[in-house]
Amino acid sequence: MNAPLVFAPEVEAARRNGAAIVALESTIITHGMPYPQNVEAAARVEQVVRDAGAVPATIAIMGGRIHIGLAPEELQALGQAEGVMKLSRADLGACLALGRTGATTVAATMICARLAGIAVFATGGIGGVHRGAETSFDISADLRELSETPVSVIAAGAKAILDLPKTLEVLETLGVPVITFAQEAFPAFWSRDSGLPSPLRMDSADQIAAAHLMRARLGLPGGQLVANPIPENAEIPRERMIPVIEQALAEAEAQRVVAKQVTPFLLQRVYEGTGGASLAANIALVEHNARLAAAVAQAIAAQK
Repeated sequence: MNAPLVFAPEVEAARRNGAAIVALESTIITHGMPYPQNVEAAARVEQVVRDAGAVPATIAIMGGRIHIGLAPEELQALGQAEGVMKLSRADLGACLALGRTGATTVAATMICARLAGIAVFATGGIGGVHRGAETSFDISADLRELSETPVSVIAAGAKAILDLPKTLEVLETLGVPVITFAQEAFPAFWSRDSGLPSPLRMDSADQIAAAHLMRARLGLPGGQLVANPIPENAEIPRERMIPVIEQALAEAEAQRVVAKQVTPFLLQRVYEGTGGASLAANIALVEHNARLAAAVAQAIAAQK
């Protein structure tokens, strides 16, 4: 393997010992919230993973290298960096070749996790099919990545600003297992129930780990999407979110927001429309996903 990987000491020790490791993305640090709240939130998620019995590996591109795990001073530097590229599959190689600093989205984090031999990745929500994709063709690279890269992604479903029925249809077409944890309904990020049934349900980390390993035994490409509903005490009910999301979508269309600017624009409008409640819910669900990811990573390590 010729990939320019640099492992943090904590992660390298876990690799040597066969310990459970959970990959974490870095766009939440560079594109999610201002400094120092971004660094504090990232450090908190890392500690949640440690407290749950696994080792966190926050992934970012710095100095022409893929950093698998960040030291505290590196996390601080990334949190204050300017001009950071937001990386997916299309621009990961270019960022490395140019020696730029880059933060990894779901797709790029999956690629880097696979290169590092990490099977489990915790995030907030995946990208998917945007509303109006039949004319805009705006479909996240996350969906194809899930079909190609063998990493189990623990998320609170797809972002609720998306077209969730079409997102599930594309995932089915691509052969991606969509597993909801401990309930029949597919969640909608800030809300526990999207109104859509989940294709699959599993009720334990052991079951999720067994399914991950079985796909490898069968030679099937790609990973799994594990939809972990937001905790009940942190959710924003769907009936409250729907009008906020619809208003945000109308504003995006009126202002002709397109391409990579769509998601951050909508999330900012949702934040404003909920009086900041969406950000608090987002933090809660990421930490919740990190706990489940740690349990799944431990189960995979044990079953191996």
